Amino acid sequence: MSERQRGTSTVAHEPERGKTRGTVSVHGVRYQVKDVARAAAFYTDHLGFRLERQQLPAFASVSLGDFMLLLSGPGASGSRPMPGGEPQTPGGWNRVVLRVADLPAQIEALEHAGVKFRNQMEAGPGGRQIQIEDPDGNPIELFEPARQTDENRR
Repeated sequence: MSERQRGTSTVAHEPERGKTRGTVSVHGVRYQVKDVARAAAFYTDHLGFRLERQQLPAFASVSLGDFMLLLSGPGASGSRPMPGGEPQTPGGWNRVVLRVADLPAQIEALEHAGVKFRNQMEAGPGGRQIQIEDPDGNPIELFEPARQTDENRR
C-alpha cells in the first residue's frame, strides 16, 4: 500500500482506502456478559439500543443506528476460553463511546436508574465525557462533543 506522511502519522492515499483487503466492514463490538437477558435490557432500557436478535441464555445483539453490540453469555461460541485456557471475562478499559446530546441530563437519568459510574464527568477541549458500566462491568463512555464556534473551527 502506498503511504504518505501527514505530520507525525502515516496515512493511506485516498485511492487505496476503498480497496478490500479481506476485511469488508466492522460488524460490531462484542462484550462478554454473565446474564444476556439482563445485559440486553440494560442497553435497550437505559441507552436507547434496539434488540436485534436474542438466543437466551447464550447471545443477543442490540443496535444503535449502524452500530451493533454483540452480547455473549457463558454458553456462547464467542465466549469460549482461549486455546491456552484463559477465560474471556467482562470488564477492562477499552470501551464503546456513545455520543449524547446533553450529558448532564443523561447522567441524571442514569443516576436515577441506579447505573454504576466509574468516574465523574470530565471536560476538555473536545467535549465532556463520563464512564459507566453495564451490569457485568463492561465500560461505556458517554461523550458530548464541544460545541463548534468560529474560534475553535480554525
